[in-house]
Amino acid sequence: MNTSITEDSLHGGGKAWHFNKEYISEFVYGGIDGAVTTFAVVAGAAGANADAIWVIIFGFANLIADGFSMSVGNYFAVKAERDNFEKHKKIEYWEIENVRDKEVQEIRDIYAAKGFKGELLEQVVSVITADNDVWVDTMMKEELEMTKDQKSPYQTAFATFLSFNVIGIIPLLSYLMSALFGFRGDLFAISCVATGVALMIVGYLKSEVTRTSHVKGILETLLLGGLAAFLAYLAGDVLASYLL
Repeated sequence: MNTSITEDSLHGGGKAWHFNKEYISEFVYGGIDGAVTTFAVVAGAAGANADAIWVIIFGFANLIADGFSMSVGNYFAVKAERDNFEKHKKIEYWEIENVRDKEVQEIRDIYAAKGFKGELLEQVVSVITADNDVWVDTMMKEELEMTKDQKSPYQTAFATFLSFNVIGIIPLLSYLMSALFGFRGDLFAISCVATGVALMIVGYLKSEVTRTSHVKGILETLLLGGLAAFLAYLAGDVLASYLL
């Protein structure tokens, strides 16, 4: 018997690559968006035959502005969900104190629907309603189908911002090397390859989160990035032909 298999590993808990798996979804979300949107800037600029300096300027503007915007959005989304949970929890405590008989009947109805009957049903109701905390917790899960998200809004926002910038800067590296060290070569082609590798890594992590095929996760992410790059390059090429 394989004792190394734990409940956390089956449900996706624990760590992967030293990351807390609770936050890998945010890392993947931010990483994909960072790589795709920044590479879209690079591809659009390449389509318009823009100088490398403009690629760097607009690329970094995208990293800072979009990365911050995404992290703030994630923060408020998680915080709003937790605030909503706490609001309904307070309502349940108020109902227990003020409309107790109704709440007792709701517990009875919930467990009757699960197949409990007679004396066993009344024992279950009695045990649950004897402790207000257990009672409210049961009502939150069984009646409202709500559970508290244990992820911190701050850590969620940080994971998103970090991944957006760490992965998002990869499409710009060849242009930075050119500006800082005089590197010569096909900068756009190098950016394409580097971005493809970055998207493969993020796709692998995505498959770790979803517990799906690694090959599927990598291909899906590459296709998404490739489509975004193609559209951006096409837009840059068309606009440049008309406006420049």
